[in-house]
Amino acid sequence: MTRLAHDRYCDEIAHQVGLLRSVVTSGADLSGTVPTCPDWSLEDLVRHLGGALRWVELIVRTRAQEEVPEEGVPGFAGPEARGDAAALDAWLAESGEQVVAALREAGPDTGVWSWAGDLSCGFWARRVTHEITVHRADAALAAGLPYDVAPEVAADAIDEWLQIVEYVQRTAPDDAVRELRGPVRSIHLHATDARPELDAEWLIELTEDGVSWRRGHEKATVALRGPLTSVLLAFYRRLPLDAEELEVLGDRKLLEFWLERATFG
Repeated sequence: MTRLAHDRYCDEIAHQVGLLRSVVTSGADLSGTVPTCPDWSLEDLVRHLGGALRWVELIVRTRAQEEVPEEGVPGFAGPEARGDAAALDAWLAESGEQVVAALREAGPDTGVWSWAGDLSCGFWARRVTHEITVHRADAALAAGLPYDVAPEVAADAIDEWLQIVEYVQRTAPDDAVRELRGPVRSIHLHATDARPELDAEWLIELTEDGVSWRRGHEKATVALRGPLTSVLLAFYRRLPLDAEELEVLGDRKLLEFWLERATFG
C-alpha cells in the first residue's frame, strides 16, 4: 500500500512526542508498571522511546551504513536522576526535536542502514512514527489516560506491521513467525468506524508458502471487527480480544495463534 508522505510522518512523530510528554507531566506515577509491557515502569518506557529517537537521529544524521551501537549515541540513557518528571520531559522533547529535524533534512530517499531491507530514511520516518504511536498507547494505559490516533496513521501502522511480518518470515527462518505457514487459512480485519475512502479492511492469508495480505473486504476463517484504534491495539497485542468494543467472528484460535507468533523481536 502507499505510504504516508515523508513530511506527514515527521509531523506525526512531533505530535506523538508531544502527547507522550503530556503523559510524563500529568502527575502519573513514573515508577508504576506498564500493564502491556510488564517488565517496564512508565519511566523505563519513556527512556526506551527517547533513547530510540536519539539512536535513529544519529543513524540518519550521519548517514550510517552499518548498525550504530547504543553506547555510541549521545544522551541515549536519559537523565541521570530517576523520578524527575521535568528532566525526563525536557530530555524527551529534545530527543523528538532532534530526530524530526534529522529526518526532514535527509528526506525519504537518502540511503542509510536499517534492519528491514529498506535502506532509506523513509523507512525510519515510518518506523519511528509507529513505534512511538503504539508505545504511547502503553503509556496512556499505564497512566489511566484516554488514547486515540489519526485514522490514516492507525491504518498505516497495520500495513507496516504486516509488511514486517512478511519480511521476518522471509529472512529469519528460526523466528516463531515460521509457524504461521501451513494449510490455507485467513484473517479479516474490519474497522467499523473508518471512512470508506480509507479502505480500512485487511485480508491476511496463511499458506504453505507464507503470509500474504491485501486491503479489502473478503470472507475469512476468522474476522476481527471494531473501531480502527481498537483493531490496531488488539493487533499489536495491547487490547484483549474480549474487549467490549471488539468482536471476533469465526475461528478465534486462529487469531490467537497469529497474535502469539506475528512478532519481530
